[in-house]
Amino acid sequence: MNNFREFIQEDRVHVFDGAMGTMIYSKGVYINRSYDELNLSAPDLILDIHREYIKAGAEIIETNTYGASRLRLAAQGLDDKLQEINVSAAQIARQAVKAANHEAFVAGAISPLGIRIEPYGPTSVDEAKDLFKEQIQALLEGGVDCFVLETFQDLAEMHQAIRAVRELCDHVIFAQMTINDQCETAFGTSPEIFTERLEKWLDKDGADVIGLNCSVGPQTILGAIEKMRPHTTRRLSAQPNAGLPREIGGRQMYLASPEYVSKYSKRLINAGVKFIGGCCGTTPAHIKLIVDAVRAASPGRRTVKPITIEEQSVKIAPIPLSERSRFGNKLATGQFVTSVEIVPPKGCDPTAMIKGVRSLKEAGVDAVNVPDGPRAQSRMGALAVSLIIEQQVGIEAVTHYCCRDRNLLGMLSDLLGAAGLGLRNFLIITGDPPKMGPYPNATAVFDIDAIGLTNMVNRLNHGLDPGGNPIGKPTSFVIGVGVNPGAMDLDHEIRRFEWKVEAGAEYAITQPVFDVKQLKHFLKRIEHCRIPIVPGVWPLTSFRNAEFLNNEVPGVSVPPEILERMRKAEDGAAALKEGVKIAQEMLMEVRPYVQGVQVSAPFGKIPHALEVFEVLR
Repeated sequence: MNNFREFIQEDRVHVFDGAMGTMIYSKGVYINRSYDELNLSAPDLILDIHREYIKAGAEIIETNTYGASRLRLAAQGLDDKLQEINVSAAQIARQAVKAANHEAFVAGAISPLGIRIEPYGPTSVDEAKDLFKEQIQALLEGGVDCFVLETFQDLAEMHQAIRAVRELCDHVIFAQMTINDQCETAFGTSPEIFTERLEKWLDKDGADVIGLNCSVGPQTILGAIEKMRPHTTRRLSAQPNAGLPREIGGRQMYLASPEYVSKYSKRLINAGVKFIGGCCGTTPAHIKLIVDAVRAASPGRRTVKPITIEEQSVKIAPIPLSERSRFGNKLATGQFVTSVEIVPPKGCDPTAMIKGVRSLKEAGVDAVNVPDGPRAQSRMGALAVSLIIEQQVGIEAVTHYCCRDRNLLGMLSDLLGAAGLGLRNFLIITGDPPKMGPYPNATAVFDIDAIGLTNMVNRLNHGLDPGGNPIGKPTSFVIGVGVNPGAMDLDHEIRRFEWKVEAGAEYAITQPVFDVKQLKHFLKRIEHCRIPIVPGVWPLTSFRNAEFLNNEVPGVSVPPEILERMRKAEDGAAALKEGVKIAQEMLMEVRPYVQGVQVSAPFGKIPHALEVFEVLR
């Protein structure tokens, strides 16, 4: 239990499992049986389901005890087996966790009693509390790490469940209400009200979690979470159904695909959710894609730590930033840097790309930004493209390097090779999950995230490998990171930025900026840890392009007035001209506050990127 408290204090998103009942039904067990009794008669079946969720990446699995309170079991003549069913459920889950290949924990699942309590029914609050305590005590005997009080509609009943846990133990509680499509409980309680009530009833040290599960799909859950966030300082959890059930051929089916649920998982994370999983209709396939989304959107465990005092005696002083590259020299001396982000070739012929890059050098652009599989697209590798550009054109590259495709060993090998080949300028990013691209079943690695990789590159610059062992001559990388001034959870984004700076980041490139006020607000927030900021500027090509960036690219916000300007522009040349004009305005507005600009070549059209720079002449 103490380990679990430490586990959930990590500032990242944690993943629950999905539906138990859905999986039991899919294995041929019909609903005329007690699913809770299967803990006794079919323990291997329950164990296999837990294992499937753990294999998919779940870190917290719930016991098969949703209906294992006395009154619910009594309806099937099983109330005399309450103790045995709950203890067995916890032990089965514990067995699955013990064999897991990653750190995982067991949550005791507690549901409403299935009756009305006062003032809406004849059962007193103390009677309800005692009924909850009976099940909780059995789950504690089985060895659960925390409790999930889930699918509650009545706040009074939830209060008694919380009281019951607290009278028996100090385990972490996940207090999860359920809502209808009007974003209210069955009793008409709004998210704002029940969040404030739960805030008061839960523990004083803030370890407990408030959340939602079941009943509705991810979209409605997201709307409710957004209403809850301002009313609590606690972390939030969300376990939505796979959409609303629909009757097909006489059966109730959940039709929300794993891809759809995963897409909304990212939105839930951006809205502040720290614990995410699935409820009815979700399966290991849903959880697997949720895990991919979480790894891309949430800081992972810092498997590469900052340089410690013990390592000071063996570390080598890094090469000064001004001496590592021409790009680094401009950053170190306060000069304004210019760069253009290109699109690497789809195939193996770089001829057209080289021609375009030559025009950038002739125009006096300082560097070429080379993306590393953006949006999980398969293109020529960023390291190879960067080397071709530097060797054949003579302009410096800023190599994007992401954590998605390589494990720690592979990244270390790549970076040492890049140093040996003479590549110097890097932009370190976590990377988009594979499901965004044409190969959604490809495996994402994410051994470490951008923060961990920044630590590792900084160590290499100090002559140390990830284990603190000397590597001889230090590398001389210019360490850049990505940052998102338009993040929905700006506090979280700033914390990540602070960690990146602490880890060794020396400059940052932002997402495309269309809102100067938003950028200035962000710059004000990071004054205490300011490094050179290079905003991204994107020349819009059409109204549809503007809509896509605004609605489908996380962290990019296109203000209504710019959307309206693009809408009024005619298709084709007129729209592109207006998009370039907007980009030029952005460049001139942000220039006094930043130390450079990265202009994206829309759809690989380098001449349009160069047009943006004409205002600097």
